Amino acid sequence: MPEWDAERIVDEALACRLIAGQHFTPASLRLIGEGWDNTVWLADERWAFRFPRRAMAIPGVWREIAVLPELRLPVPVPTPVFVGEPTEEFAWPWFGAELIEGREALGLSADARDALGRPLGECLRALHDSTVTFELPDDPMGRADMGIRVARTVESIEALGLETPPWLGDARGLERPPATVVCHGDLHLRHLLVRDDEGLAGVIDWGDVCLGDPSIDLILVWALLGPDGRSDFFRAYGSVSEEQALRARVLALNLCAVLARYGAEEGMTVLRDEALAGYDRASRAL
Repeated sequence: MPEWDAERIVDEALACRLIAGQHFTPASLRLIGEGWDNTVWLADERWAFRFPRRAMAIPGVWREIAVLPELRLPVPVPTPVFVGEPTEEFAWPWFGAELIEGREALGLSADARDALGRPLGECLRALHDSTVTFELPDDPMGRADMGIRVARTVESIEALGLETPPWLGDARGLERPPATVVCHGDLHLRHLLVRDDEGLAGVIDWGDVCLGDPSIDLILVWALLGPDGRSDFFRAYGSVSEEQALRARVLALNLCAVLARYGAEEGMTVLRDEALAGYDRASRAL
């Protein structure tokens, strides 16, 4: 059973019953997204309702409900308006937020990708300077822990038959850093939305929001941006240490390899190709 298979699927009929039972009766429902952890239905072409697919996603849903209303970022993020309480029919939490218009940051030109460097840097600077009242966990997935992540990265690379960059071993000896900032925790290609003009539209899927080292949010700096885009990013964000940069590059390799396998197995060729291109960028970036 693949790690992203659903444990509970919310189909249109169930989504309609849940929304109508606690909030309002939708005039229309349209499936707009299915990821590893959540299914998203669009109600009345306005409200995006997010339902967990796996039990392990439940703590993240509660964190999103608590934390997202407190964030003040220069780009839109989902803000829960309708909160669904667990019931006998669906024993997990869920919520609805106003739709952020945009598409996943896939298939962009090099210039369009690099143009995201500055706004992404501004967004992450604001996020990492944030404080929230909810008690967030300390990097619960161990993303900044290279004792865990280097081995998993090697496994992911070998599973795809990709070339392992020679610098990867440099990260093995890094100690797990303290959790110092509010992090998105899972910021990758599918969680960055762009407008029709390819400007940054928003950041979604905050189920892994946590306290952590800044490096766990810097995956896209290496997986998405080229040299010019990275320069613009760091001018807006500020500098990072060599260890933080190395951790972020390891995470970029791992995530791109996993997304490439996921895209291939699910028939999502655009995602597969973008993930492989991101792997190449991250492996060669200085």
